[in-house]
Amino acid sequence: MSPHILLIMTLSLFMGTLITISSSHWLLAWMGLEISTFAILPLMTQKYHPRAMEATTKYFLVQTAAATMLLFASISNAWLTGQWEIQQMNHPIPLMMITIALALKLGLAPMHAWFPEIIQGLTLSTGLILSTWQKLAPFSLILQLPNANSTLLIVFGLLSILMGGWGGLNQTQLRKILGYSSVAHLGWMILIVQFMPSLAFLAFMTYIILTFSMFFTFLFTQSTTINMVSTAWPKNPVTSAITPLTLLSLAGLPPLTGFLPKWMILSELTKQGLTLAATMAALSALLSLYFYLRLSYAMTLTMAPNNLPAILPWRINFRYSTMPLAISTTMALCLLPLSPTILALFSF
Repeated sequence: MSPHILLIMTLSLFMGTLITISSSHWLLAWMGLEISTFAILPLMTQKYHPRAMEATTKYFLVQTAAATMLLFASISNAWLTGQWEIQQMNHPIPLMMITIALALKLGLAPMHAWFPEIIQGLTLSTGLILSTWQKLAPFSLILQLPNANSTLLIVFGLLSILMGGWGGLNQTQLRKILGYSSVAHLGWMILIVQFMPSLAFLAFMTYIILTFSMFFTFLFTQSTTINMVSTAWPKNPVTSAITPLTLLSLAGLPPLTGFLPKWMILSELTKQGLTLAATMAALSALLSLYFYLRLSYAMTLTMAPNNLPAILPWRINFRYSTMPLAISTTMALCLLPLSPTILALFSF
């Protein structure tokens, strides 16, 4: 791809998301979502391959269906109530339709099946954009919606945590595992978004840090399957030793950074009297813990084959700077002691 076209597409991607985040009118928000959707399509097809073209086509169809439903619901709300403001979505039927459309855009269960399939057909760098930046705009719209559909959001959240853990159990492709991990983490955010939006945003920022670290790790070790991860030790032993800690942080185990949002979300759900929902979420998270431990086992407790055809290089040449990986991994492991400061910053 031409560098000029790449620059235009990247700027359009950022501009579309920023338009959606800064808008209070449904038409402007819809326009920003469309700009960011069309901007990422050329990035998804950089690696011209039938699998990438299939993933791009699926992504276009899913996002178009969600945007059409969102536009129809916002027009219906304007027709019924005379309001175009995002925070004035008062009629229950358009509100439910817009919640479903945004859940489809985010990849929440039970509308999640497209996300792991699409991310499997992309490169790791494009999959990182799809897992983090592309979720920011619809998530900001969910933060602005009125809290009139609490039952629907709780059902979406619990289903996402369950299906995100369940779907990743039998996977061997790392991109699909990270896709199901994304579904599970989004479930935690949606579960708490109506009670404490600042905590949901904190969980989203923590998810971005952890996902960034994992994608860059697999990018540097040039791994796309569990078998390739198990042979990464001779190539990069330091990264292979630290990565299981990042995986355990994704699982939400103390004393790592990923424990902070889950700890606070369970505490807040208990304060709201939703003890059953908190218990179901905590138990469903054990499914995700299983495949994180499976990856950790493959990286650290298995030996690469040492027969003659399978001799591996003792190092690999990095094409990217290692500074982003170092910063994100440090943040993924060491932010829990700073939790009072972080919570104070996000409570404004």
